[in-house]
Amino acid sequence: MGEQTLSELQQAMSSGELTSRALTEAYLAAIARLDKKGPALNAIIELNPEALEIAEALDAERQSSGPRGPLHGIPVVLKDNFDTADKMMTTAGSLALEGSIASEDATVTARLRAAGAVILAKANLSEWANFRSTRSTSGWSSRGGQTRNPYALDRNPCGSSSGSAVAVAANLCAIAVGTETDGSIICPSHTNGVVGIKPTVGLISRAGIIPISHTQDTAGPIARTVADAAVLLGALTGADPMDSATNASVGHLLNDYAPFLNRDGLRGARIGVARKSFGLDRRVDAIIEDAIRVMARLGATIVDPSDVKAPDDLDKAETEVLLYDFKADLNAYLARLGPNLAVHSLSELIAFNEAHKDTVMPYFGQERLILAEEKGPLDSESYLTALATCHRLARTEGIDAVMAKHQLDAIVFPSGGPAWLTDWVNGDHYTGGGSPPAAVAGYPEITVPAGAVFGLPVGISFIGGPFQEPTLIRLAYAFEQATQARRPPEFLPSADFRR
Repeated sequence: MGEQTLSELQQAMSSGELTSRALTEAYLAAIARLDKKGPALNAIIELNPEALEIAEALDAERQSSGPRGPLHGIPVVLKDNFDTADKMMTTAGSLALEGSIASEDATVTARLRAAGAVILAKANLSEWANFRSTRSTSGWSSRGGQTRNPYALDRNPCGSSSGSAVAVAANLCAIAVGTETDGSIICPSHTNGVVGIKPTVGLISRAGIIPISHTQDTAGPIARTVADAAVLLGALTGADPMDSATNASVGHLLNDYAPFLNRDGLRGARIGVARKSFGLDRRVDAIIEDAIRVMARLGATIVDPSDVKAPDDLDKAETEVLLYDFKADLNAYLARLGPNLAVHSLSELIAFNEAHKDTVMPYFGQERLILAEEKGPLDSESYLTALATCHRLARTEGIDAVMAKHQLDAIVFPSGGPAWLTDWVNGDHYTGGGSPPAAVAGYPEITVPAGAVFGLPVGISFIGGPFQEPTLIRLAYAFEQATQARRPPEFLPSADFRR
């Protein structure tokens, strides 16, 4: 279907030029042509066998009573860690959960269905949302294999929401939903030339999502434009009694972020520059410097530098918190699965992986799972100390302090470097980015395409205070409209070094 936006697709369906069934068929054909054959992106781990039937029913409803809203009849791809009470499995890419069919939808899934979306497919991901090994390769799972970057097929899509970002970038769908604990929406979105929103923790329910950490986990939208990401965000928000973190969003959440799509949204804004996130790649730096000049030209006041402290103590404390959270949260999720599955606890998962290491661990191990299993309960002093350290360094002495000192609307920095070569021998080779403070704080971040290095996308990130999604959307939209930096992928075998 090309690069059509949600608004354009809705207009075509309203005029009768297009139906949801025809749109769904077109995306299924694109998946067959590009994902399973041709460049073989391997972004999709499983198709929804009921997608066409759902689309037909939504077409009939449109004819009889009109559309429910901006997502009516729109196919959407979900990362394979969202429960869907249908014929698709929910496995986090793990062979240990093969055959797991959820008994009820995740809250996100239910909200999408209520909005009239067609659940088209599940996306491949970094297995266990990239929390299995310290030497992992992003975009690889034992159930789904390796997802490839559509801009250069030998390069990595980043993770863990690899398939979600690749599917959007390659026009296998218009929108997708990913999850992030630290970088798992932002990095694949940036690396695949699309828009990703990592919301404030608590803005979107995590109920029914295979977890890493109740402290940092959040779902979030991935789309080709800020406007489309904003529409999807509005469909996902809401308090949920099954996720107590959403209580904090009451009074802050919105179901419609369209009013903040303002082309003049940078005028009068105060933008801080996280200068310490620069310096890893001169070509990336040049792209972001150009982006900053664009923002100044559009009326923003640039405060440079405006660095958030990210001491080594923050990284150590975050790792400690995530290991404790993962054991407690994953055990709770696995314990409620059906008796026919192979694993119902983290310890059983570790044993399964060891028993099936030839297929589950051919390239990297499960060091993080083992470290998590060694942790105690969530009332342990070491956990509570680490959690307090995270909040102090990332919030009070971090983002909160910098934004208050300089009276900022947002802080910007490179979302990361160009995609690295996929390497099953050595694992991932991350190339910069400044997402950890926002991830640890639980604060929002948006990445928007800003340019490319040898044809490989580079994004710019905007972070802000808690529940400041409207402000970030306004700023990111104004930047996007002024620059129009996104370019569709060409499915090249390698990067084009002539560019």
